Amino acid sequence: MTKKMKTVIALSIFPQVMVVKLLARHPEFIEQYYSNGFYPYFSKIFRFVFGWIPFSIGDIFYTIAGILIIRFLILKGRLFFHETRNFFREVFVVVSISYFVFHLFWGLNYYRLPIYKTLELKDNYTTEELYDFTERLIRKSNEVQYKITHNDTVMVEIPYSKKEIYKMTLNGFQNLSLEMPQMSYPPLSIKSSLYSTALTYMGYGGYLNPFTHEAQVNGVAFSYKYPTVSCHEQAHQLGYSAENEANFIGYLAAVNNDDIYFKYSAYIYSLRYCLGEIRERDFEKFKELNTTINRGIIKNYINVSNFWSKYENKAEPAFKSTFNTFLKANNQKGGIKSYSYVVALLVNYHKNKAL
Repeated sequence: MTKKMKTVIALSIFPQVMVVKLLARHPEFIEQYYSNGFYPYFSKIFRFVFGWIPFSIGDIFYTIAGILIIRFLILKGRLFFHETRNFFREVFVVVSISYFVFHLFWGLNYYRLPIYKTLELKDNYTTEELYDFTERLIRKSNEVQYKITHNDTVMVEIPYSKKEIYKMTLNGFQNLSLEMPQMSYPPLSIKSSLYSTALTYMGYGGYLNPFTHEAQVNGVAFSYKYPTVSCHEQAHQLGYSAENEANFIGYLAAVNNDDIYFKYSAYIYSLRYCLGEIRERDFEKFKELNTTINRGIIKNYINVSNFWSKYENKAEPAFKSTFNTFLKANNQKGGIKSYSYVVALLVNYHKNKAL
């Protein structure tokens, strides 16, 4: 590649950013022509190409990319001091191409219409509505927990392997698509990340690779959450980039699954967010509601908490801060806190729908 071509590509980052900022001001356009136009077909092609491979192509891609970055720094790092312009030209060629590919392949979904608008839901709720929904959710969670264990003090354990869970997620999306056709999912492309241990130390349950469209799940963090977390990552594949929306769709896909363990996972996964919101508003009410939850459910929560506490480390806050910045830079003003914004979707969706 000639120096002139490299310069053109490197400088193209600036008009690219301007175009993305312009498109971000027109979510209706993105919703119609990208998220519901180009993207679904494009994503299915990638899921078809990579989905059948039993290991993560995306993780291998990241490994190779990491090696190439190290190689570049070793071979051309000296340019930073002696040929600064050439050094930054090389860097911005990569940045520019990556920025373009990221937004073309998946990133523009950050600027689509919020799902509460497409589903015609309210985006807020009262404290009383939160209390009412949470109490209903507790009753339902208790009911399902007891139905599985026949003992309200016994923790539910998911009896399936990770691969079985991945295959079973299709049933939930298929059932959900009867109500919401846009949730039609196949072909399947979900895998345990090759970097599951690293993800655990970073504090993540999974991620979507936007370049290969593989849903990556943390294979080390296996708990009651696994079915819903798997559906969460698949929601990202469907083009729902906002974390609260992926949480919401993950919940819907799991709760619409015919399998009772998926339903249980969805109910107590969402219950945790509701309880967290109540704790922020009224700690006494939070304590009161906790006394009504089956002990077996509490044991599930404690089990997960104990698992993550074993992997706490000084670097985790730095990773969380980086991800928080990434989310804010991509139209999620709440950053990591946006995960918990799922409560508004849950409360308003279930106003007229049974659990």
